[in-house]
Amino acid sequence: MNPSTIDSKEFEQLFFTTLSDYITAIAWSPQGKTLAAASAFGEVALWENEKLTTLQVGNDVSFNCLAFSYDGQFLAVGGQDGRVKIWRKGQLISTLGNATAWIDKLAWHPTSNQLAFSLGRYVQVWDADFREIVVTLNFESSSALGIDWSSDGEYLAICGHRGVKVWNSQDWYEEPYILDIPSACITMAWSPDGKYLASANMDRTLTVVETQLLISGKEPQPWVMRGFPGKIRQIAWSNISNQNNAPLLACCSVDGIIVWEKSPDESLGWEATVLTNHVDVINAIAFAPNSLLLASAGADGWICLWQQAKQVLQILTGDSEGFSCLAWHPQGNQIAAGAENGELIIWSK
Repeated sequence: MNPSTIDSKEFEQLFFTTLSDYITAIAWSPQGKTLAAASAFGEVALWENEKLTTLQVGNDVSFNCLAFSYDGQFLAVGGQDGRVKIWRKGQLISTLGNATAWIDKLAWHPTSNQLAFSLGRYVQVWDADFREIVVTLNFESSSALGIDWSSDGEYLAICGHRGVKVWNSQDWYEEPYILDIPSACITMAWSPDGKYLASANMDRTLTVVETQLLISGKEPQPWVMRGFPGKIRQIAWSNISNQNNAPLLACCSVDGIIVWEKSPDESLGWEATVLTNHVDVINAIAFAPNSLLLASAGADGWICLWQQAKQVLQILTGDSEGFSCLAWHPQGNQIAAGAENGELIIWSK
């Protein structure tokens, strides 16, 4: 489908700029006042009050991940030099880590200023209020390939070779719960309601497990979805539920999106709908807040907006040959995307 064939234009370009290199990560502050972006050249920039401010100029050392704390006070950025830099109100206040491994995964606790970040086979949790490391967790079997807090902050999940380990944040020294997977888990995400944990695996499977079964101490029996054409690059949950009181789960593989909806019939598990429109690899997907509007960013230079996660509503484009990442504004009225050539674009309703 050519972008010009979309008649119902809902989003229009609000802001455009270009950083020096591939945009590796973008994120809105929880209050929606600020958009942060990082590049493969080592730049960190903030868009706020319709102005772009540079926090750090590029030094050819890539930043790989960034995130705001739950209250928007702190911005954490991790990179190729094995360090995490913490800014508060535009001021650099801390530099964490000194490992030889790249830092490419980090996540803030949803209700407190605790930051979990990867250090090779370990994940450290740092408290921004007290400026100290709370705990160092050993994943053991490989480098940590993914980090995610449950929505209530009670559990921290870490994934890698042979599956997922889940720690209880109320007692870090308890043995972690384990979801055993016969290959490597390359990305994962808790559902916003906390009922499910989904993991995408190197053997081209998608696994979904009920949280209560995982933490019950019994051996969990996850649903396993197969038949993907290639690597699952990203997974995303909706934060509203369907008529069966379960959120939608989406994942992208090669140039397609598969949307999973839990069936009321337990024997059927999760039923799939395949969405196709992109003509190149999809690099990122995300549901709009409090909506079933799904966005996908492709190496074809298109951002596709899927109404009810079913059909294309609109296609957004820039001058870029390909988009690398995207992020919804917390109110769902704006969407930002970063491109492989350094373009940073914001569209608004």
